[in-house]
Amino acid sequence: METIVKKVLPIAGKVLVALPALFFGIGHLSNGGQMAAMVPVPGGVFWVYFTGICLIAGAVGLFIPKLAQLAGALLGVLILIFAFSIHLPAINGEHGQEHLMLFFKDLGIAGGAWLVAVLASKS
Repeated sequence: METIVKKVLPIAGKVLVALPALFFGIGHLSNGGQMAAMVPVPGGVFWVYFTGICLIAGAVGLFIPKLAQLAGALLGVLILIFAFSIHLPAINGEHGQEHLMLFFKDLGIAGGAWLVAVLASKS
């Protein structure tokens, strides 16, 4: 059991954090125009594409030993920004329940990214 915990779970954890970030990043790049309306600051389409690139870079960075700690920390911050700037303000809106679930999903992924960063600092 100790071997699984020490060898398999850290890799599985990275994959389970990186996959959503990778697919969200691809989604940002392929649907930038549609997502721009959700951006709470000027320059919507630019920020959608920029954050899409950041999500992909963060996902890839988790698997590069020299970058994994920084990638995990920054990926967690980016996703936390999404949670508090996009989903939390929309909780009282028409699709409030959906945004509440997305808010907590983002909190979980941010926490996972930070755990990956902590594990990377110990290796």
